[in-house]
Amino acid sequence: MQFRQQALAKLQSPEELDLPVRFARPQGWLVLSVTVVVIAAASVWAVTGSVASTVSAPAVLTHGEGSYVLQSPAAGQVTAVLAKEGERLPADAPVLKVRTAGGDTVVRTVAAGRVTALAASIGQIISTGADVAAVEKVAHADDPLYATVYVPAENAAAIPAGAPVDLTVQTVPAQRYGVLRGHVKAVDRTAQSARQIAAFLGDGQLGEQFTRTGRPVAVLVRLDTSPTTKSGYRWSSHDGPPYALTSMTLATGSIRLADQRPVDWLLP
Repeated sequence: MQFRQQALAKLQSPEELDLPVRFARPQGWLVLSVTVVVIAAASVWAVTGSVASTVSAPAVLTHGEGSYVLQSPAAGQVTAVLAKEGERLPADAPVLKVRTAGGDTVVRTVAAGRVTALAASIGQIISTGADVAAVEKVAHADDPLYATVYVPAENAAAIPAGAPVDLTVQTVPAQRYGVLRGHVKAVDRTAQSARQIAAFLGDGQLGEQFTRTGRPVAVLVRLDTSPTTKSGYRWSSHDGPPYALTSMTLATGSIRLADQRPVDWLLP
């Protein structure tokens, strides 16, 4: 009680009441003003600004209609291989001759295209429905290439049509020739299974590879053309590689997603 009485007496002293009260130093007002300005600027940027982001995913260069796997309609022994890898064939062209119990059967192409792989050889015994060849659906040598990028399904909705795409092609040293340029042509909103991917690319291993971490969505990319490069397509470097690109070449695609406002990250 003695200390409390002394404190009250000191506050009631006329000498103490005459002293001015200092609320804040000038340096404190400066810090407060700067803080308020920064918060106001951040709030305006969060509402009116935008942030760009990208998604990277595996890709493959193909012609627009993809490929198909040719299967044998009968079981038997392969007696002749009538096509070569890389050969361009019309629809209904002979590929293999198979000797069956009822006679010889010719395996023919379903649609016009280029034979990218032959899985059967002379003397081999095959069963009905066995995969014997992969055929890329291309009618002319100058048909343009596209890139199909298999992005995670959760990123598909954020990819706008026409979004720029940079492709790092496995057969082209990026340090020397840069990246291949393109733009999104279409986004498939349905996630694809390994079987669907294999049916489009004509390659079961790629189907398994692209679905290893989940079922992706296929994004079709139109490659930017250029009359001044050897490949016929536009690169981040001036000339690009001194050779042409071929289909079924693997790449990595980096797609720019739709810009987002920072405030959208805070809203549910």
